[in-house]
Amino acid sequence: MSVFKYNERIKRRRRFRFALIGLLFLLILTVVLSVGWYYQSIKPYKPGEESTKIVTVDPGATEDFIGTKLEDEEIIRSAIAYRLYLRLTRNQGTLQAGDYELSPSMSVAEVVGTLSKGEIKTTLFTILPARRIDQLEAQFKEAGYSEAEIIEALDADSYKGHPALADKPDSASLEGYLYPESFQIIPSTPLKEIIKLSLDEMAEVLTPFLKADLQTNHGLTPHQAIILASVVEREVSNPEDRGKVAQVFLKRYKENIALGSDPTALFGAVLFGLEPSVFTDTPYNTRLYPGLPPGPINNVSIESLRAVADPAETDFLFFVSGDDGNTYFSNTQAEHEALAAQYCIELCRSY
Repeated sequence: MSVFKYNERIKRRRRFRFALIGLLFLLILTVVLSVGWYYQSIKPYKPGEESTKIVTVDPGATEDFIGTKLEDEEIIRSAIAYRLYLRLTRNQGTLQAGDYELSPSMSVAEVVGTLSKGEIKTTLFTILPARRIDQLEAQFKEAGYSEAEIIEALDADSYKGHPALADKPDSASLEGYLYPESFQIIPSTPLKEIIKLSLDEMAEVLTPFLKADLQTNHGLTPHQAIILASVVEREVSNPEDRGKVAQVFLKRYKENIALGSDPTALFGAVLFGLEPSVFTDTPYNTRLYPGLPPGPINNVSIESLRAVADPAETDFLFFVSGDDGNTYFSNTQAEHEALAAQYCIELCRSY
């Protein structure tokens, strides 16, 4: 072999060795950069960010779709790194549908942990007692429900066959039937679902035993009992007084004496868009007309229903709510007027 050929072979080997070293270096550099990119990409998108977003994962959504959505919502840095993390940590197929409260300050590990454990965002929605339907409508609007959805959800015909409405006249609305309670909901919960949950609670309260007591002891249908309980609910908030107030109204009702409830008169005025006064003439004004008003004037609690079913063993015919928050009972008109003059100054002046 000539010296020239030998030298050429040495040069080729050196070039090959250098090329191999270069490729190996590039490979190592690529791996290092890729690993670095990966670990950087699964870190929080915005460390220290306090704001959150509600992200909805629809049933059947693929992991690729979820990753892209999270990237578009600026919750994570990279959908690719997110999918790679799922594979490396064997979390594929563990993500659950729902509404989630996520933050850019969360790492991919925290995001995946939240989605795989199904830690959905819930809020407490409360229907308060002694609330009219129009007051609940305002609450629903504040919660973000549209007017169209509210109208549809409050249509009593949508719940035909529900046990809570078994004794409701067909012409009556849901006034009085939406039981006051707190419900755990998610941001996408339809309003009709909240209404149904409230009716479910009402059905549990209107037990066969309670209905039997109302009919046997007072000759009241469940609907009539709800009407009277709604008046009791609005008249007094002190649980200790509800039984006595129910006794007064039941005695007046049975003796065909006008109930004389100011809240019924004010409800009628609001319902018909008239001046809010106890002197406004509507069918609901129990100062002017004896018997029960045409329907409930607000929703009711179990305490007021029980007070109607099992009133106090007293014989009062009058009561007045004092400015001090107490309720004063009496047997005669003269006693009632004296108590009103002594204890009901500001409240009675507003009427």
